[in-house]
Amino acid sequence: MAQTTIQMDRRGVLVMPAAIRKRFGVQKGGLWLVDVVGDQVVLRPAMAVAVARYAPERQAEFLLNNAVDRADYERARAQVRKLGLDPDAIAHQPPPQLPPRL
Repeated sequence: MAQTTIQMDRRGVLVMPAAIRKRFGVQKGGLWLVDVVGDQVVLRPAMAVAVARYAPERQAEFLLNNAVDRADYERARAQVRKLGLDPDAIAHQPPPQLPPRL
């Protein structure tokens, strides 16, 4: 694509030519990353990804299932109680007993 000159308005708005918008699939309200590289300003299309929100019961399941030893499991149970839940009511697999330290 050939080099193009665009003009900034008094509010700092740059209007991107339609050919560039089309090439990168940019639509109204699209997000862009702005980087300063040396003495250049570089614009790159950006993407927003929704973050999953887990219900307290699912958080409790993660905490309990990911405990690696007895002490970690007890900490997880305490955190589940802080969520207002009964750890025994959450389906999970407690960690196996580790052999005693020698």
